[in-house]
Amino acid sequence: MSGEPWLILPTYNEAENIRAITAAAAEVLAAAAPAGFRVLVVDDGSPDGTGRIADEIAGEQGWLEVLHRSEKNGIGPAYLAGFRRALDSGAGYVIEMDSDFSHDPADIARLLAATDPASPGGGADLALGSRYVPGGGVRDWGLLRRFISEGGSTYARLVLGLRIRDLTGGFKCFRREVLEAIHFDGVRSQGYAFQVELTYRAVQAGFRVVEVPIVFRDRERGQSKMSWRIAVEAMWLVPRLRFR
Repeated sequence: MSGEPWLILPTYNEAENIRAITAAAAEVLAAAAPAGFRVLVVDDGSPDGTGRIADEIAGEQGWLEVLHRSEKNGIGPAYLAGFRRALDSGAGYVIEMDSDFSHDPADIARLLAATDPASPGGGADLALGSRYVPGGGVRDWGLLRRFISEGGSTYARLVLGLRIRDLTGGFKCFRREVLEAIHFDGVRSQGYAFQVELTYRAVQAGFRVVEVPIVFRDRERGQSKMSWRIAVEAMWLVPRLRFR
């Protein structure tokens, strides 16, 4: 691999998960990227002490660092801040993943392999952890949440004219060249729309995007950040991406 992979973990009230998720991710990264890796926790001032716990881990583990933000203003800005830190520090690959074990840390290795030119079948510019391709799926979801998620991806795919099945997922691995080229600082979307916009910009810029099947599991600890506001935002922002 050319350049270290950086894993970005946005957090808000994840005190119950932060130690376990960083340890599990680091174990996978150490095997997949033996030359070195970094984990960046981006904490939005969690009142439950997530940021403090992350600082304690950073004091114990050289591969972890923490970016503290003073306000909670959405997952989009948190990821953008993390992307900037990673690229400024020389990251070759940037991975985004939820901090609550809804994404299996073991799948980090598969996303990295898909974007590594030295790996068999690798060489993609952007690898998406996809719930809606053969081999992928979701567990522990009710019908309403399935409808919102699958419907959102289908809606975005039709409006934007894309073939990608899972446009709203938040488990991705970018080669640094993608983030540099798509001018991510100009992304203003949040939630589902944020994930859609990143992928759409990558496709529009001519990058090769692949979907890697994953199984998404509902969180076991802590409270979901999903809301109707996020879904509604996506509905009116997605057409603006196509027709701006």
